[in-house]
Amino acid sequence: MSALRDPEKGCPWDLEQDFSTIAPHTIEEAYEVADAIERNNLSDLRDELGDLLFQVVFHAQLAAEAGHFDFAEVVTALADKMTRRHPHVFADANVEDATEQTIAWEAQKADERQTRDQGVLDDVPRALPALRRAAKLGSRAASVGFDWPGAAGAREKIDEELSELDAEISGDNKPAIEREAGDVLLAIVNLARHLQFDPETALQGANNRFRDRFRHIEQQLAGQGRRPEEADLAELEALWQAAKQALRS
Repeated sequence: MSALRDPEKGCPWDLEQDFSTIAPHTIEEAYEVADAIERNNLSDLRDELGDLLFQVVFHAQLAAEAGHFDFAEVVTALADKMTRRHPHVFADANVEDATEQTIAWEAQKADERQTRDQGVLDDVPRALPALRRAAKLGSRAASVGFDWPGAAGAREKIDEELSELDAEISGDNKPAIEREAGDVLLAIVNLARHLQFDPETALQGANNRFRDRFRHIEQQLAGQGRRPEEADLAELEALWQAAKQALRS
């Protein structure tokens, strides 16, 4: 990395980069790791993990050049954090199971936030995908008791927010509609948390099903020498229902 950033012999593109220009690439590489895992392609996973590691090294190099920290300090900080958050492994604390460990982990993180004088939600990254961030915000608030006692309350909240959305739609107030639609999405994420599934994964699954079904429609029409825009809505809906049935079986 130092060779790539060498002022005289380095790569012109690498020399132009800073933290902010590299950050989108870091996010993209993390998604490509997740994609390789979802596809169960271990060869791609190996390569994508390397690409993600390169992003870490790049950021560390930028920091070292500015005199902030280097890669070794990143690794040391990580090791210290893992040691601190796993006293049942590296010290003499006792943890019975994974659930108890999760509670202890969150308690340790809460202590660290107090040391830094942070609020409960302050360190939830703003750059997270919105669904992921919503889930973390809800989980973090729940950790201090701000939550429904069960899934039923979260489900009722969806109906409440839908009613408020319907009221704003009737008034045709675009900013208010957007606000209430956001509240509906947040309520659905909280229900997902109570039902113990990841909303990001659930939506990705729905996206994939939509893509596959629509592709099925395209193929059916192509067999007739037609395109989707040449079919009316009733025919497309019938093909959609047929696609659901075909792909379900």
